[in-house]
Amino acid sequence: MATVELTQDNFEDVVAKNDLVVVDFWAPWCGPCRSFGPVFEAASEKHQDIVFGKVNADDEQELAGAFNIRSIPYLVFLRENVIVFAQAGALPADGLESVIRQARALDMERIHKEVGEQQRAAGA
Repeated sequence: MATVELTQDNFEDVVAKNDLVVVDFWAPWCGPCRSFGPVFEAASEKHQDIVFGKVNADDEQELAGAFNIRSIPYLVFLRENVIVFAQAGALPADGLESVIRQARALDMERIHKEVGEQQRAAGA
């Protein structure tokens, strides 16, 4: 699956309908973003069961702001609508593969329980 363009309009729908979504916040003028693009695209071709989305941080400032993006490229992994990894900077191909393996291996039942407990403790 090729990467998909994520916008304010489709972001929530894509995340809600897919188990694992990897998001690359980027901008056309960003050199490291352009260097990371082929690595991200190659991973999207290798992992057909994962949605790889790109958010142009210049065009989607509200969405970038919702994730408190201060530096690009910025990767966010969402599994079952929970952020399980977020990091600024371009990862090498083996680093991206490592994070994908770790995200797949997570015990999401335990994570959902912990998130629920944190929300209850915060009064959310």
